[in-house]
Amino acid sequence: MMSFRIVRNSRFRHVFAQPSKRDNCYDNIKITKSSWDSNFCAVNPKFVAIVIEAAGGGAFLVIPLQKTGRVDINYPMVTGHKGAVLDIAWCPFNDAVIASASEDGIVRVWCIPDGGLTRSLTEPVVELCGHQRRAGIVVWHPSANNILLSAGADCKVRIWNVGTGEAISQMDHPDAIFHCCWNWNGSRLVTTCKDKKIRIFEPRTGKLKVEAIGHEGAKPQKAVYLRNGHLLTVGFSRMSERQYALRKESALSEPIVLETLDTSNGVLYPFYDPDVNLLYLCAKGDSNVRYFEITEESPYIHYISTYQSSEPQRGMGMMPKRGCDVRNCEIARFFKLHSRGLCEVIPFTVPRKSDLFQDDLYPDTLADIPALSADEWISGKDADPILISLKEGYVPSKKPELKLSRPNILDNMPKKNSNNPVTQTNKQSVEELLEEVKKLKLTIQKHEVRIYDLEKKFESRMSGMNVLKKTHTNNHGEKHLMPDEV
Repeated sequence: MMSFRIVRNSRFRHVFAQPSKRDNCYDNIKITKSSWDSNFCAVNPKFVAIVIEAAGGGAFLVIPLQKTGRVDINYPMVTGHKGAVLDIAWCPFNDAVIASASEDGIVRVWCIPDGGLTRSLTEPVVELCGHQRRAGIVVWHPSANNILLSAGADCKVRIWNVGTGEAISQMDHPDAIFHCCWNWNGSRLVTTCKDKKIRIFEPRTGKLKVEAIGHEGAKPQKAVYLRNGHLLTVGFSRMSERQYALRKESALSEPIVLETLDTSNGVLYPFYDPDVNLLYLCAKGDSNVRYFEITEESPYIHYISTYQSSEPQRGMGMMPKRGCDVRNCEIARFFKLHSRGLCEVIPFTVPRKSDLFQDDLYPDTLADIPALSADEWISGKDADPILISLKEGYVPSKKPELKLSRPNILDNMPKKNSNNPVTQTNKQSVEELLEEVKKLKLTIQKHEVRIYDLEKKFESRMSGMNVLKKTHTNNHGEKHLMPDEV
């Protein structure tokens, strides 16, 4: 007798999603109505950030995770952009730092207080000005601290050092940029473009390494790096069918796997979990989330199941693994934005009866500690992200406050003689300036008193002239003021 395995054996075969109760979600939010192709939602273990409709420019909410329920209509916002906010992204190494991109062409980096906002935040820590048109994409580097990517409608991708506010490199494209993604250690960058091409760059120099035609459809396509270096792309066929494909970096135009999903028109957005190689696909306007497992053997991408609901999504955010509930075998948590103003929390769980830590579900995951400093990465070093175990639970590491620092030109100047240090000269010049300011203040006060006295005398003289005003007529019948009245 021969036996056949009908269902593929996998530890994720029975993964299911169960929406949280409304009290554990976030309600009464004026979610943005922008048509820009973005998720409009970003989450981390401390906060959920949601792009909203706001008068007078762009804004987004930052809500502590535990403050679920109805959100006050006057809840403080992060505001300061002159145009609509198009994308937001939390820093992977500091849960209080978030970057935002806007139609005003400026990328801003904000620092959120530990307990959340008590009043609207209008002053960013850093402003990154360089895009000549709207900025629509922001992505943080996976292993280097303070390295941020931004892409704009000026068809340029810029790499920034947030610590100094300076641009490191620039990558030009012939048309609109749809998506950007770093590889596992941040040594490569993949972009998709309106010209249907997938491009791979060396991000420090902006040098183009590989380019090839991706999906043949004209609608936007997206690409993400997998942990093993392969690329997962989603897009449309020439007949406007939605597709996903698995590609090698060395042969982008020849996909290893190319599958058609359906004929819906929503642009698919891939969420990838590098810990267990799970892939989640969802789209704006859809009401479902498909999830797959990626393996090293053919057919490489295995369909698991689909989460279905009755409400379409306006956007979606995915919680980092360190923010998931390992006690309940939660392997993913999504935050789904509804058009009616609700942010719904959807945990994905693997059913297990044991209360012990499940090592097979939770291999070491991305830590909140950078493997490199910005200067080390800029100098040419690469390093895989630091990983941590969740067996004892996640404990946030202590973070220094983010501050903007400019290179000091005095550091490059020759040292002064010890008998005449620069600090002493600076101190003397400051004291002289303060003395000059005091003198100017006294002079201004004297002038103010003199002006006041003159105004009083003028008013008194004018009132006297109105009372004593006389006229006389000369021989020609002309009227003149008396001499004593002039």
